[in-house]
Amino acid sequence: MRLTVEHQTIYTYGRPARYAIQALRLTPPDLAAQRVISWRIEVEPTAHLVPLTDGFGNRVHQLTLDRDHDRLAVTVRGIVETTDTAGVVGSDLPDTLSPEVFLRETPLTTADDALKAIADEVRPVLEAEGAVAAMHAVLRLTAGRVAYVKGATDARTTAAEALAHGRGVCQDHAHVFITLVRELGIPARYVSGYLSPNDDDHAENPGSEASHAWAEAWLDGLGWVGFDPSNGISPTGSYIRLAHGLDYLDAAPVRGIRIAGDEEHLAVRVHVTEQAQQ
Repeated sequence: MRLTVEHQTIYTYGRPARYAIQALRLTPPDLAAQRVISWRIEVEPTAHLVPLTDGFGNRVHQLTLDRDHDRLAVTVRGIVETTDTAGVVGSDLPDTLSPEVFLRETPLTTADDALKAIADEVRPVLEAEGAVAAMHAVLRLTAGRVAYVKGATDARTTAAEALAHGRGVCQDHAHVFITLVRELGIPARYVSGYLSPNDDDHAENPGSEASHAWAEAWLDGLGWVGFDPSNGISPTGSYIRLAHGLDYLDAAPVRGIRIAGDEEHLAVRVHVTEQAQQ
């Protein structure tokens, strides 16, 4: 499958900001499941972009804008050829970290009593049927306990809060899944990326927004395997992977700070389409 992506993030301010620095995790890696055909990042007004690799192996561009501005627009355009690997990433990424690093909890993925109780429901499946069956059990339980409701949460919502509210979006589903899997003693991590909403399998699913998030678990014999609780499946050729980390904060496509600038308004537009192949 060949997917085209256009992703625009625009900040506007009531009064100009003096300085901005952003980490852009907006460049997909080349993997068995995806090959980048073309990709570019455009910034307006012109800013300083420095490419680097973060501690998780993600490709990052550090954006620095050191002058007054009342608008900052970051636009990504690209084409990626994807292959359905049934969610199996293996050890294909340039990530030298031990999988055990991803057993570590974070403020967004700390298990409370309610999450621990759900993990205890899955533990017999893990012991009797193995890790793959347990991951699918967690997949079903996550979607069953947290309904997909747009706008119900924000970037600061924890897995425990999303479960308590019983609603959330793909970010919350990923955090709940990760928290439960780590509670079972299996490494898990957060993944950001894109999903083509034109795929017939996802056309009616509320979790099929173009900008998307899911999770990966480390399974012996398979390596990293993706699971998308919002859609109840493992990633297919309709998915493009951008970055991964312990939680959303490590893998957010755009994250940074500014000096001055009030009345901030953020607008994000993401468009992913399938391109006809020759």
